Amino acid sequence: MNQSTFNNRALPYLLLIPTFFILVVFLFYPAVETFRLSFFKIHPWSGAETFAGFYNFIKIFTNEDYLRSFVISAFFALVVIAAGLLFSLLIALLLNQKIKGMRFYRSFLIWPYALSPAIAGALFNFLFNPANGVICYFTGFRTWLTDEKTAIIVVIIAAVWKNLGYNIIFYLTALRNVPSSALESASIDGAGSVKRFIYITFAFLSPTTFLLFVMNTIYAYFASFGLIDVLTEGGPAGSTKLLIYQLYKDFFVHSKIGYAAAESLVLFSLVVGVTVLQFRTAGEKVHYQ
Repeated sequence: MNQSTFNNRALPYLLLIPTFFILVVFLFYPAVETFRLSFFKIHPWSGAETFAGFYNFIKIFTNEDYLRSFVISAFFALVVIAAGLLFSLLIALLLNQKIKGMRFYRSFLIWPYALSPAIAGALFNFLFNPANGVICYFTGFRTWLTDEKTAIIVVIIAAVWKNLGYNIIFYLTALRNVPSSALESASIDGAGSVKRFIYITFAFLSPTTFLLFVMNTIYAYFASFGLIDVLTEGGPAGSTKLLIYQLYKDFFVHSKIGYAAAESLVLFSLVVGVTVLQFRTAGEKVHYQ
């Protein structure tokens, strides 16, 4: 068999130049600049820079509003991840059944993922708006978005619903790869449906669950800005001001450039730390077949 040869060694590098350019301009340079700015005080009007060392970081962790956002974000992420994976798995199990018209139901339940966070926020604003919300009309309760205890619940529900389709797609694909022979053997041995799910089905789903655990963590901390901005704008009384929204307010509204840069590094380090912890703990229990 004749094998073709490629003699131009420079051409592959030339083809990679556009990719390297995009990475440098839109990823590496902003990351380096953010790291640099986090150690400076920057005047909001003149742009004058004054080296401040760790001043911004010290100010962050002595700011009660930021620490409150830190706790709210952790609670939000925990509930969104747990509820999102649980409901996605249950729905995927139902969608995996051989029922007439199941393709229609699958496409219907997956489409929310195609919506942008802002559109999803607008839909939930339509449902829970105190003035003319549909849910408010039927429940008679009009403070869903204006009460501190219920506003965070609405945001969590919206975030879980928005990412539901993404999780379902992965779980459906993983369920298709569960060998029926293993389930049949367990059934012959007398294992009930619950045991078959725990010891066989879920074992084969562990790599997918671990992947979704990591991706939902990133989603909860970074991709929830649109929902917050449209639904509550961080209110009422800062009860839904997550770290990503706090970062937006400090940079774009209050023009605290150095302070916001330090916030972004803290947020990035937090998510990286949580991800590494997941790999060190839950990652060891994942079984790749």
